[in-house]
Amino acid sequence: MSARAMSHAIPHIRGRIRAGVPLAPLTWFRVGGPAEWLVRPADAEDLVTLLTGLAPGMPLTVLGAASNLIIRDGGLPGVTLRLGGGFAEVMVEADGIVAGAAALDVTVAEHAAAAGLAGLEFLSGIPGSIGGAVAMNAGAYGSEVKDVLDWAEVATTDGVQRLTAAELRLSYRHAALPPGAIVTRARFHARPGDAAPRMAEIRAAREATQPVRARTGGSTFKNPAGQKAWALIDAAGCRGLVRGGAQVSEKHCNFLLNTGTATAAELEALGEEVRARVLDHSGVSLEWEIKRLGVAA
Repeated sequence: MSARAMSHAIPHIRGRIRAGVPLAPLTWFRVGGPAEWLVRPADAEDLVTLLTGLAPGMPLTVLGAASNLIIRDGGLPGVTLRLGGGFAEVMVEADGIVAGAAALDVTVAEHAAAAGLAGLEFLSGIPGSIGGAVAMNAGAYGSEVKDVLDWAEVATTDGVQRLTAAELRLSYRHAALPPGAIVTRARFHARPGDAAPRMAEIRAAREATQPVRARTGGSTFKNPAGQKAWALIDAAGCRGLVRGGAQVSEKHCNFLLNTGTATAAELEALGEEVRARVLDHSGVSLEWEIKRLGVAA
């Protein structure tokens, strides 16, 4: 570890610590500034070592698949944590799947389908990783993580603990994780069945209705109770709205796009303009589903 890293009181770990790493290439939007420190622990034990040894007040940001995230143009101060290969293992059991936090949702769905297990097909329609899916109770196509989660293991300064789905009190796009806890792996129950037809339906539906091949971040705003965010956005005249290199998708107007030259500031400002127009038109205050992290340029 460098002397500078030591001066920032980042503890020695078996994984990698790098300074000033550009983060835009790691995000689906392809925008954002660098990480002051990008840290990749080797395993859950290494992650606990990191958490217990960080200096008090050191900023810590967990970066998963970065599929539902805007990193601001000034980057992320402190430690940016990215879980890698040691956290991506997927194990098939007779009645379920145990998956590491870095495993992609679609990979878990594919492993289940290949093993003749059904019930996890909805994960194939969620662009993200298992850690994020658990932390925000991700859902799509009529199912949510809370419907299939048995338990999740989380790393804290007290070590690794296993929490049941009931203990996590999963609700709409939320899990009651202990303060500072980081999901390391989870178990999902499934049932014998042919998942292929449902996964094909989900794939076709995504292709038909979402800008899946664009630089985007998934659903931008949460659905208000009893309403659809996209319908409110459309009714407010925001479909196709542009700000710099950022655009509201014409295919699905709850998606923001980087058309090629957008900055994080333009994407966030466009989202706020959409919120203002929807509030003015319908009286509904949309809540961001995409996380916006970091500092402005």
